[in-house]
Amino acid sequence: MSIELRHFRCFLAIADTLSITRAAERLHLTQPAVSRTLRQLEQELGLRLVDRSTHHLALTPDGLAFRDRAAVAVTAFDRALGAAHHTAWPLRLGHAWSAAGTDTTALLRRWHEEHPRTPLELLRIDDRTAGLARGDVDAALLRGEVRAPGLITEQLTTEPRVAGLPADDPLAHRATLSLVELADRTIALNTVSGTTTLDLWPAAARPASTITIGNTDDWLAAITGGRAVGVTTSATAEMHPHPSMAYVPLSDAPPVPVVIARRDGPGHPRVPDLIRLAHEVIGRTAGGAASGTASGSAGGTAGRSVGGAAPDGG
Repeated sequence: MSIELRHFRCFLAIADTLSITRAAERLHLTQPAVSRTLRQLEQELGLRLVDRSTHHLALTPDGLAFRDRAAVAVTAFDRALGAAHHTAWPLRLGHAWSAAGTDTTALLRRWHEEHPRTPLELLRIDDRTAGLARGDVDAALLRGEVRAPGLITEQLTTEPRVAGLPADDPLAHRATLSLVELADRTIALNTVSGTTTLDLWPAAARPASTITIGNTDDWLAAITGGRAVGVTTSATAEMHPHPSMAYVPLSDAPPVPVVIARRDGPGHPRVPDLIRLAHEVIGRTAGGAASGTASGSAGGTAGRSVGGAAPDGG
């Protein structure tokens, strides 16, 4: 027996639903047919992809690794079929929040002017690699350290970190803050795509209380609602001014690298052109983006705006 595309689709349905029953419903197959297809795939690969020892299915480490490769293969196949029916092959650029920040418009317009026959689609995907690892996009704008296997990154710029506070917080009108001054507060952490972890604080002064959120919108809501404070990059102030938010530069927090990432292997032929343009549009402000000076009020008298390009969402 040889592995066919149907084996990949079946496995991905199981990986998404973690249920033979729901995978069968999605694929319009019987449960025995789905189980049989999974066994065939595991036998051909010589790997155990799904752990069936518990009441609920779970992917094994090999299954987790194979899921991304299978998704890339299926996406590439589907796009190849779609390209046969369309004159344009869109280039998909993923991001988890705010893309290139204030440079987003310039990037999109420059691309349209220089490559009018290749549409550039900007997709927000709340994922650490903005959908790149699983093949949902062709390239991605990411922040922080990217450790996903099979990805190649190039740094474009850096963004200084700032504290995000409710506008009526006692610290909101300070010129600068230190991380230690936030250690007794509840910290909102974006564990999906953010760059802030408790390791940012000195070991002896780490916050004891945190709340977990999954995207920038929820991060903002947690802070403006008075539930927490946060740490983000300076560009959040530019992209998300709010009358109930204040952003204060942090004097002792390292800056966050901004990178453009692609998969290691064949991909959209225009990805190199996109990378070159990103360096021109975003990389040109690298020196200024790293400085992070205050620039007055944003979104109301209570908001402090700090120069930069895009938020990290907490």
